[in-house]
Amino acid sequence: MTALDPAAFADLLAGYCLEPEHGDQVLVRSTSLAAPLLLELQRALLDRGAWPLLRVELPGQTRSFYEHAQEWMLDDFPPLALTEAKKARRVLGVQAPDDVRALMGIAPERLARAQRARRPIREATMSRRWCSTLWPTPAAAEHAGMDLGAFERFVAGALFLDRPDPVAAWGELRDFQDELIGRLKGAAELRIEADGTDLVVRTAKRTWVNSDGRRNMPSGEVFTGPHETSASGRIRFTVPSSPAGVQVSGVELELRDGEVVAASAAAGEEYLRRALETDPGARRIGEIGIGTNFGITRPVGQTLFDEKLGGTVHLALGRSYPETGGRNESALHWDLICDLRGGGRLSADGRTIMEDGAFG
Repeated sequence: MTALDPAAFADLLAGYCLEPEHGDQVLVRSTSLAAPLLLELQRALLDRGAWPLLRVELPGQTRSFYEHAQEWMLDDFPPLALTEAKKARRVLGVQAPDDVRALMGIAPERLARAQRARRPIREATMSRRWCSTLWPTPAAAEHAGMDLGAFERFVAGALFLDRPDPVAAWGELRDFQDELIGRLKGAAELRIEADGTDLVVRTAKRTWVNSDGRRNMPSGEVFTGPHETSASGRIRFTVPSSPAGVQVSGVELELRDGEVVAASAAAGEEYLRRALETDPGARRIGEIGIGTNFGITRPVGQTLFDEKLGGTVHLALGRSYPETGGRNESALHWDLICDLRGGGRLSADGRTIMEDGAFG
């Protein structure tokens, strides 16, 4: 028996995150390493009268595609993939990596071309009810610096599956986030201050979203799309990330009138520079988010968890979420995290929202 019960996890995903209606087609994408969860998901969806469409990837399959795809295939996609995205009423993505660095060494330009080409699929998916989550694997646990059992317990805590009533716990967090949004939605300007950081963004009349676990599981953040030409100042991101398996840490950005004008990284700087060249929108901020999930106790190298870490702020380079009112368009959406728990302040129109990782 694992420390993370796949049946309880599947019921949370099906009953709380997806809530399928009778006859809905639910597209589920993952890898074969998530088999215990996928089988329980099939059961949970069938019990609710929905059709589970399991799309299970083999270890090494994505890397093999980028190694062997013909050049024209990077700028196109199989039509059936778009048909599925349009026909499915619910979409669930379950990360279950066999190798978190599987795409290391693949030319970033190849990855960027495929991302741009698949924009219609992405837009079709985003227009449906969707959710992303993770099933613990040995590779993900190693990346987090834990053994598998410890990582499973960590994930269970982040999902609130270690609590008597996980759904009620998510409701409590939703209520707290509603109150937080009430403090933020009238603000014209947010300021982030920390060591190496003093950045201002404007959020006047933009919509704040309460991310309460239905789209990401785990979640625990509120976010919006700042005005595209507003970000000014410097910011140091203190939590490492690993996009496409590349280790990137110590990222520092200087922004002027919303655009990145200088960028550096202690590790992964070449990836950072290439990401900023993805398209014109990649040099602008598409999202600002505030992490509220204190069930996540430390960074683990997975953005799905790290950006929700209570006491942090994150900015995304690239694409905005249209529901926020953000208008930035890009094939890139890369969340970078600034941890304020060791000393830092987030304020809205001069009023302290968070200081040293605690909400005021």
